Amino acid sequence: MVVVVVTGRGGAGKTTTTANLSTYFAQREYRVLAIDGDLYLPNLGFHFALENVNYTLHSVLKNPDLDPEWAIYKHPLTGVYVMPGSSNLQEVLGISTKKLKSIVEQLKNKFGIIFVDSPTGIPFDTLPTFEVADYQLIVVEIERSPIYSFEKMVENEIEKLKALGDEYDLKVGVIFNKVRESQDVIAKIVEAVESELNVPVLGVIPYDDVVPESVNVGIPVLVYKPKSDAALAFYEAGQVMEEWIFEFEK
Repeated sequence: MVVVVVTGRGGAGKTTTTANLSTYFAQREYRVLAIDGDLYLPNLGFHFALENVNYTLHSVLKNPDLDPEWAIYKHPLTGVYVMPGSSNLQEVLGISTKKLKSIVEQLKNKFGIIFVDSPTGIPFDTLPTFEVADYQLIVVEIERSPIYSFEKMVENEIEKLKALGDEYDLKVGVIFNKVRESQDVIAKIVEAVESELNVPVLGVIPYDDVVPESVNVGIPVLVYKPKSDAALAFYEAGQVMEEWIFEFEK
C-alpha cells in the first residue's frame, strides 16, 4: 500500500511525521519504504542521516538504466528503507515527475508500506503518484491557526487537500502536529474536522524540543527518545493509523 503525506504549509512537520510513522511500522515488522518525493527541496534523508550517499531518487529519475533499489538504504536503527533525494541543483534540473509514479508502482510489490513525502502545498512533484496510492495523510500544524480563524484554516488546508485525495479516490486522514493548545481546544478542533469534513484525525503530536534534536542526529524521535512526549504520541498515532488502514484492507 502507498501513503502520500502532504501539508498545506511549510514547517508543519510533514517530513518528521513521515520519518516517525515509517519507523513505527518498521518496528511492527512491516517492510517499509520512505521515499523523498519533494523533488526540489528534499530533506527526508537528513532525518535518517542519509545526506551523503552514492545514489538517490534523483539519480534514478535522471538515468533510466539505474535499478531503483540502488538508491534504497536500510536505516540500521529503525529498520526503515529510505530512498533519499538529492540537494544537488544539477541533479534536480530536468527530472520527470511522471517517472516517480512508475518507480513507486515498480516498488509497490516489494514493500508492505510505502510512504511518499510530498512537497508543501499542492504536491505537483508527487501528483502522478496519487494514481497508484491508497492513502493520503494530511499533516496540519494547529499552532499557526488560532481558533478564531479555524474555519479559514479548514477551507484552505484540510478541505482543499482532502478534495485532491478524493479526486484520486484515496482514503484521507489527518495528523495534527506541533500542538501547544489545551486538550479542550484540541478536542473541539478534532470534533469539527471529523464531523464537518468526515476525515478521521489519526494523531495529535505535541510540540517537543526533542524532535529537532532527533532530526539533527538523523534518528527519528520514536527511536532517539522513545519516552518523550512526541515519541509516545507518534507511537499512538501509528497504532491508530494501523487500525485505520486495516479496517479498509479487510
